[in-house]
Amino acid sequence: MLTDNLTINENGHLLIGGVDTITLAKECGTPAYVMDEGVIRENCRRFKKSIDEYYDGKGLVCYANKVFCCKAMCNIMREEGMGLDVVSSGELYTAISTGFPTDKICFHGNNKTKDEITFALSHGVGRIIVDNFEELERLDKIAGKLHKKANIMFRVKPGIDAHTHSFVQTGQIDSKFGVALETGEAFEIIKKAITMENVVLKGVHCHIGSQIFDISPFELAAKVMLGLIAKVRDELGYTIEELNLGGGFGIKYLEEDNPPEYDEYMKRVAATVNKTCEEYSLDRPFIYIEPGRSIAGPAGITLYTVGSVKEIPNVRTYVAVDGGMADNPRYALYQSEYTAVVANKADKPKDAVVTLAGRCCESGDLVGENMPLQTPEEGDVIAVLATGAYNYSMSSNYNRLPKPPVIMVNNGNAKIVVKRETLDDVIRNDL
Repeated sequence: MLTDNLTINENGHLLIGGVDTITLAKECGTPAYVMDEGVIRENCRRFKKSIDEYYDGKGLVCYANKVFCCKAMCNIMREEGMGLDVVSSGELYTAISTGFPTDKICFHGNNKTKDEITFALSHGVGRIIVDNFEELERLDKIAGKLHKKANIMFRVKPGIDAHTHSFVQTGQIDSKFGVALETGEAFEIIKKAITMENVVLKGVHCHIGSQIFDISPFELAAKVMLGLIAKVRDELGYTIEELNLGGGFGIKYLEEDNPPEYDEYMKRVAATVNKTCEEYSLDRPFIYIEPGRSIAGPAGITLYTVGSVKEIPNVRTYVAVDGGMADNPRYALYQSEYTAVVANKADKPKDAVVTLAGRCCESGDLVGENMPLQTPEEGDVIAVLATGAYNYSMSSNYNRLPKPPVIMVNNGNAKIVVKRETLDDVIRNDL
């Protein structure tokens, strides 16, 4: 499952962005995250081009910072003219520290604290995505004390089955996120907001789930959300000017995965938006989208070193690596599957089926099971592909393991953008 940016050199070594992964492993150590800057930028440009083509440029692509956030990533997004979707004061602070324009930031989250709301308002965040009635009241009071007007959207549950893993479905009524459309809750919170002095309702937002390959749920969500906008206009006389359709576009993790091209997502959803606006006699709202995994995921790999190979006859072969659930908890959480390659034998056939085992003191610490792989030996370097999304973001110091570095590669050059943690970093906050 090698992509255009993953190639093999004359030594049989895997290259990413023109850089030899074995050289990276020797120079920077393992485990290590490696991100291809060229892929990140190209994915940003594809989404931006779709806004220009299908929405006449009247929209904003906001990168979902939760999937991979660091200063280097925020700098890339600023340079590419992107917006940002943040979900915490930490993500917001990271963006602000790089000089990212805060008017192009949307602040999400189902339980923002008073401090976070104050921080966001004080720094002129463009849109605050309000999740519930309590947050709306809290935001109105804080904005009043700061003598600010808070520009808001509401996160709405449109009641859409996204045909994805139940852990990452977010648009159905039984979700911790947002207000429900089908119960009338969404309409009632909108009715309340437009009477408030310190908030300005700009738009409505939905996000139906993650790693979605089927385009039809996105089309249905757009239609349902535009119906809500029309209802607000007809019954309350209020014009909602913006529609945020979220993200959730799937990527290729395995050879058999077949996600549609991002352009096809955008083309079909835009056609639904335009047609539905005509049906309701609506001016097309300003459109936001929030891709995350689809920008960062394919750009990243994780490098590990094999410590041992433990064959249990007629059961399985465990290949122990120097990372695991501390740097990639996604298999432990929801059995996310990956493709792996022995990076120093990338030109060889995959003639083994193994379980990649992590080093943490947990039986469930696995990177994957039944994974086709070139026959591995102690000292080999394993590259796990498509790990640019959620791996670094969800990493931890479980077992007091220092977090790996992030290396950014581009056209044959490499630079460290996040340092490897040291043992002193692990105990830094201990008293």
